[in-house]
Order: sequence, then C-alpha cells, then structure tokens
Amino acid sequence: MIYNDFGHWINGQYPFKIQKISIDAGFSCPNRDGRIGTRGCTFCDNRTFSPAYTDRDSSISSQIEKGKDFFQRKYSNMKFLAYFQSFTNTYAPTDRLKQLYEEALGQEDIVGLVIGTRPDCVTDELLDYLAEVNKSRLVIIEYGVESIHDATLRHIHRGHTFECSAEAIRRSHQRGLTTGVHMILGLPGEDREMILRQADVLSSLPIDILKIHQMQIIRGTQLAKEFARQPFHVFTVEEYIEIVAEYIARLRDDIVIDRFVSESPKELLVAPRWGLKNFEFTNLLTNHLRRHGIRQGSKWRQTQNPI
Repeated sequence: MIYNDFGHWINGQYPFKIQKISIDAGFSCPNRDGRIGTRGCTFCDNRTFSPAYTDRDSSISSQIEKGKDFFQRKYSNMKFLAYFQSFTNTYAPTDRLKQLYEEALGQEDIVGLVIGTRPDCVTDELLDYLAEVNKSRLVIIEYGVESIHDATLRHIHRGHTFECSAEAIRRSHQRGLTTGVHMILGLPGEDREMILRQADVLSSLPIDILKIHQMQIIRGTQLAKEFARQPFHVFTVEEYIEIVAEYIARLRDDIVIDRFVSESPKELLVAPRWGLKNFEFTNLLTNHLRRHGIRQGSKWRQTQNPI
C-alpha cells in the first residue's frame, strides 16, 4: 500500500465491517470553563465536525441507536466503535466517565471505544481503567496535539505544551492503549519546514494512529477575526497535496493514517474553500503519490533527539 490507512487497518482487526458512531456526551473543556481559559482554542467550533444525529440532550444509548440506523441503511453486517468526540471526553471524575463509557459498551454491536481528549486531561487512574477495558474491547485514545511547536500552541491559545502531549502519549502507550493524535497543518506562523518537522517528531513517539487536516478558518471563531484583521497564507489544494505527500514520506511507515482533510459546512467556512469532498481530495492525493513514486515512510529516519 502507498500509505497505511485506517479503513484497511480497522477492518483487519475484525471479521466484519466497522464504523465509528459519534457521541456528544455533554462534556465541556478546561479551555472554556475557566480552568485554563474561557475563549477556547482560536480555531475551534464543534459544529464543524459533529454529525446531525449527535445531540447532547439525548442519552448515549439514544445517540448510538440513531447512529446505527444511519449507517445500517448502507451496510447490514456492521459493528461499531462508540466515538466520544465532542469537546474533552475525559474531563470529568473517573466514576462519571466509567458510567458513560460503560453505557456505550453495553449497547448491542458496540465493540470498542474511541475517546477524543486533551493531553492535559488524563489521569493515571483513568488510563489504568481504560487499560482494563482494553483487555476485552478495543480502546483508542485520541489526543488533540495540533502542533509540536510551543509558540504555535500559545498563539492558538491551546493551553498546554507539546511536552505535555508527548508525555500523555507515552503514558497511554505504556498501558497498551491504541494511541492516536490529531494535527492541523498550516496554522498561523508555521512554514513548510516547521510542518514537515512534525512528521519526524511524531515518528519518534509511540503513536499508533494519526489524523491530520488542513487549517480551516471557521466563521465566528477567534481565528476568523485574526484572519480578517491581518490575512495570512492559506493552502491551495495543490500546495496542500504537495506538503501532505512529503509529510507522508517522512512519517514512520507503521503509523495508521485516519484522515488527511476535514470538510466543514459551507455556511461556516471562511477559507480555504476548495469545494472538494473528503474522498475527492484523497483520490487527488493518491494519484499524486503514485505519479511521484511516494510511499509512507520512504524518507523516514530515526532521530536521536527529535523534540
């Protein structure tokens, strides 16, 4: 394969098709409720990625049933991962988290959990609990890292350092959890080499799954206001394909790639307005990789002190 994609990987773990069902469990975020800040990250708007069937006013079991109905119209022989997606899904006392996770795991055809969170919001007690769950059900913990550069993290009001992310990744890996990270390519102030450096650094850490997507400027966010005051460069499709191709080449070849782009609702998106569906972008990227003979890991080299 040209790259190690999530679809092939997850379906290789089970004898049936797997689909994630997104859940909004009503969590907040320490960057919104005042513990760290109140404005959130400059780029953030959860409306850009929450499916229509998620509803924080509905129970987890109800959201799962709606998600199953949505996906089983296409495929009948399917099992599911309960994806705790919206906001920070480890930001509550451990007993409360156990209750929520176990409600999801108790639903028919749920074979595991995907938990999206911040690296500064995981306790050892919680990781130990998830490691126990992982003995019988798949647990993927997915950290919003966004950048390896602390200056960028400060600029976007992220509220934690990259070393905090690296430490959370190591602690999760030590417990045998499948560990994922989320990165944004093209954040303000980051040039090509700074972005490509991410691949080198991430490859040196014990991560299993990687999500990347282009920086998107969403209407009403702090980033949109910054862009209106002083416009900065936003990738064209061609520029983004070229940089993602080089990124993949420098990435460790066993890392599973879950995503290359994000597709926000047109009415919310300021820029970049590419007008492409996710699968259309992936087709363009795959053709580029084949045309140039690029494969994941073809330029990866172990570094002694990457951070």
